[in-house]
Amino acid sequence: MDVDHQTLSLGEFEFACGETIPELEVAYETYGEFDGDNAVLVCHALTGSAHVAGRGRFEDSDQAFAWWDNIVGPGKAIDTTEYYVICVNDPGSCYGTSGPASTNPETGEPYGTAFPPVTVGDWTEAQRAVLDELGVPHLHAVVGGSVGGMNALDWVKRHPDHVERVVAIAAAARLDSQCLALDGIARRAITTDDDWNGGDYYGDDRPDPDDGLALARELGHVMYLSKATMEQRFGRRAATREYERAFPTDPAGRFFPYRDVESYLDHNATKFVDRFDANSYLYLTRAMDNYDLSSGFESDADAVAAFDGEALLMSFTGDWHFTTAQSEELAESFRETDTATAHHVVDSDYGHDAFLVEPDRVGPPVADFLADGVGGSAVSDTTDDDDGDDGPDHAPVHTSLFS
Repeated sequence: MDVDHQTLSLGEFEFACGETIPELEVAYETYGEFDGDNAVLVCHALTGSAHVAGRGRFEDSDQAFAWWDNIVGPGKAIDTTEYYVICVNDPGSCYGTSGPASTNPETGEPYGTAFPPVTVGDWTEAQRAVLDELGVPHLHAVVGGSVGGMNALDWVKRHPDHVERVVAIAAAARLDSQCLALDGIARRAITTDDDWNGGDYYGDDRPDPDDGLALARELGHVMYLSKATMEQRFGRRAATREYERAFPTDPAGRFFPYRDVESYLDHNATKFVDRFDANSYLYLTRAMDNYDLSSGFESDADAVAAFDGEALLMSFTGDWHFTTAQSEELAESFRETDTATAHHVVDSDYGHDAFLVEPDRVGPPVADFLADGVGGSAVSDTTDDDDGDDGPDHAPVHTSLFS
């Protein structure tokens, strides 16, 4: 697979909050060859990176794992022999793009919490600037999952004339109050860690707020799995003897078993703190929490009204982070503007992370939609819809949910 990993300077950059930094460095990767009209922008999720595909290339670094290698690549759903795929690391992150851990060129010290607050809109504008530098004026499609799906929706809102097709997977127009609450607790876990030190913990002589970041990540993992999947995978089993507790416990806790589910969360959190920055976690979760598709417009439909392409929304029945009902609301907003729209509901118990781990269910609709729009055989059905015609204007959805 032809892959190019680069870092680009966009010069002075003004964020939506009105603050500027003298130089925004942006890490990005491209896959395949550009032929003028085959560009596909992939927007990564919260703690992802530009390294969307190509396992094994960053084994010795802290770069995020090739997080969608089962979807992006030669002969895969987003086929890099047909499409020119671009993935850009978001401002505020810690995988090559400027963020709190980056050095402020004016002081020679890490920005820390002096880095400007970031928004999903800032991600979109940074991506647009990278595409301009690459000579890509127009996108065949923009694709994203989770908050990456929000980023994809933001493209339709901000640059409707630059996109032919949009794919938002396991996403929503905004977070609900339960998710806002859990994200708030996760941030408190970080900011109440004594080692956070007001965000000033960089340097060899200072410990990182690993315990707070680990707890924040554990909350995230609970949000990404469904109740059914957690029961199937862990139940009430105790962890096997070789697993040691990753966190201290009270003396009475030694009398009780260290559960398999606790061990799983602790293990993944321990790996995560080795590769991610606590301040970046604060910044990125706030960007996600703040996003509202309708901001600046009267409604979600009004926000996407200028888009005249096609839209695919995909959701998973076991996902309580971004629900099928929220995806259907998005689909209805697109339909209000007469946009050719499909809402593909996947019957899955896995939970929110299904878009990452179930390629056999995600890949076919995405591939067909990129090739043929809502008329793709794996995207739309051919049964009579509520509107009385035989056309495939609605994707396969569970009638028990939406009819």
